[in-house]
Amino acid sequence: MSSQSASAHPSATDDVVELCRDLLRIDTSNTGDTETSAGERVAAEYVAEKLAEVGVEAHVRESAPGRTNLVARIPGTDPSRGALLVHGHLDVVPADASEWSVHPFSGEISDGYLWGRGAIDMKDFDAMVLAVVRNWQRTGVRPPRDLVLAFTADEEAGGEYGAHFLVDRHPDLLDGCTEAIGEVGGFSYSVNSDLRLYLIETAEKGLEWLRLHARGRPGHGSMVHDDNAVTALAEAVARVGRHRFPIVLTPTVQAFLEEVSEAIGIELDPTDPELAIAKLGPIANLIGATVRNTANPTRLAAGYKDNVIPSRASATIDCRSLPGQAEIFLEQLREVVGPDIEIEHIQRQPALETSFDGDLVNAMGAALRAEDPGARPVPYMLSGGTDAKAFAKLGIRCFGFAPLRLPADLNFSALFHGIDERVPVDGLQFGVRVLDRFLRQS
Repeated sequence: MSSQSASAHPSATDDVVELCRDLLRIDTSNTGDTETSAGERVAAEYVAEKLAEVGVEAHVRESAPGRTNLVARIPGTDPSRGALLVHGHLDVVPADASEWSVHPFSGEISDGYLWGRGAIDMKDFDAMVLAVVRNWQRTGVRPPRDLVLAFTADEEAGGEYGAHFLVDRHPDLLDGCTEAIGEVGGFSYSVNSDLRLYLIETAEKGLEWLRLHARGRPGHGSMVHDDNAVTALAEAVARVGRHRFPIVLTPTVQAFLEEVSEAIGIELDPTDPELAIAKLGPIANLIGATVRNTANPTRLAAGYKDNVIPSRASATIDCRSLPGQAEIFLEQLREVVGPDIEIEHIQRQPALETSFDGDLVNAMGAALRAEDPGARPVPYMLSGGTDAKAFAKLGIRCFGFAPLRLPADLNFSALFHGIDERVPVDGLQFGVRVLDRFLRQS
């Protein structure tokens, strides 16, 4: 540990901005293909260096060339307690610079925001964790329980080279972890000037990436041709894209809707919750996707020449199932696509759901209220997925808690994988203060 006084170093709230800027300037785009993905090793080495500066040893584990993960342990004062896993991924989805107001890997600060791909997904939280730990190491603070820090690769493509690799190949690095925090939760939703709901992720939908295949008789494009694989596939894809699966309210979603309905004074009809959800403004899309299973076509592939009818056509479907609904959902999907379409599984990871109670949840609420007296924490379900799916395989109870106080008019959910991704600088600094309080009490 440094012998210099804490006053000789930047505070955590100053440090977090520079740490996040540095991380944003490292292009860690994950294309889903190791050959064309980049930057994860550079980012992991940066994190290792920043930890080493304050005396924290990191264990670097590479699943494939350049696909780099890092794990470090901060000893707590009570070794008899289970460790808390604090995890964040270092990869980001690709960004097209021509679509952005600023370069997506510039780390530019403008209009009170820090801009860049990964600003909220999730290099902001990576920087928060680093800032808190570095400040603790410099000032002699020890957490009440062991903290295990995991910075992973490949989250944006399912985590095979990242969190799943650590769980399957290096579970010893996660030994003793009983609970975890990571993305996407702890962000604010403003009801009015005196009340902000902070959404804590206690559940996330399951992931099924499927490929549909249609087969037919090949032939010349000029002929009348009834057995056309492209036609059969297009019809199936259109049915999937337009289909709405039945509404199913899980305990987490039911609890969220009851909380938010009471807070904003709207009536909740359990048989038609979408009427209430439509009044939630910017988060309506995020919440609306958690009341039913979903299936969205995302890619098409067919043919090899303009005048040749191919024998095979394929489409990729991004499916997200509710907790306890995976098998029912696949049966429903089979009815929609029809009996002649082959379904291939590309990725399959289960949904997660835990209860909104216990000491860890209480510590989240206390830390939020200490920094924002108008805070009310509420549970919610994430419509997407996170590395929690991997860590849950070790029996770890997982939450999304990466605290941010957001401007009331910011469409936060639209920034995920969107253009002009950015995080408010004061929100980032708020997150550091909350995380510091939370980890001291956890």
